[in-house]
Amino acid sequence: MFQKYKSAELVKPGGLDLKDRLVGVQRVTKVTKGGRAFGFSAIVVVGDEAGVVGQGLGKSKDVASAIAKAVEDAKKNLVRIPIIKGTLPHEQKGKYGGARVNIIPAAPGTGVIAGGAVRTVLEAVGVHDVLSKSQGSSNPHNVVKATFDALLQLRDANTIARDRGISLEQVFNA
Repeated sequence: MFQKYKSAELVKPGGLDLKDRLVGVQRVTKVTKGGRAFGFSAIVVVGDEAGVVGQGLGKSKDVASAIAKAVEDAKKNLVRIPIIKGTLPHEQKGKYGGARVNIIPAAPGTGVIAGGAVRTVLEAVGVHDVLSKSQGSSNPHNVVKATFDALLQLRDANTIARDRGISLEQVFNA
């Protein structure tokens, strides 16, 4: 899922204190010749609230096993996000399907100004001060993926300096 991001650092779940947060559960229906077959799909975000986060989707005939499957899937997709003093290194826009998310760093004490699925992801990452705006589709699946798109594009100053082959001082003074 994260192959297109060169700064995405995949993380193994071992040794991390991960907390899972349920974003949403949908009841889905499959119409067969014998009637309607009901099932559930759950989207879950797991994170250690210190820069590591992952998201997963689980589907099952009952809610509990759908959530359990989603948590297992999320643990397979863990990535590290750069956080500086409880906020983001810079403003970033993310897009997935019809959902667009804009996340903006904020001053200490601002809190997490975000709605729904975006708030869940940002809290799981461990960001304490951030502004955000979600536009377009409000489908939680797409909003979570758009938020991940924005977070995975974030780069801290050290990464930028290394990519450009210059010193850290030159990043800020050039």
